[in-house]
Amino acid sequence: MLVRVAAGIILREGRVFIALRSSDKHQGGLWEFPGGKCEEGEVSLSTLARELSEECGIETLDASHFQTVAHDYGDKQVELVFFVVKKFNGEPHGREGQEVRWVPLADLANYAFPEANQVIVDRLLK
Repeated sequence: MLVRVAAGIILREGRVFIALRSSDKHQGGLWEFPGGKCEEGEVSLSTLARELSEECGIETLDASHFQTVAHDYGDKQVELVFFVVKKFNGEPHGREGQEVRWVPLADLANYAFPEANQVIVDRLLK
């Protein structure tokens, strides 16, 4: 079964907002770009806006497609649609109790991300 996910690369002043996945979730204990699963019939941009509101407490004002990544973890196949978010209302925070950080883009390599996210991390570091 393929799981479709929309994720936001939230940028501000050369830093990116990342969140730590709960240890009870798939790929738990790793850092991620916030987002979540697309509901049946939902378009990725709508998923992004809904998930960033639920998880981070922000209203997405401007998001542009960055890259789509398909990955097979063996136990789960995912299609991740990444968006760059540069304009938003509110201050991102861990609304669901998750640990979050604003990190300089150049420091992303110091954080462990799920395999499917690595291509995005590599591209952001260029």
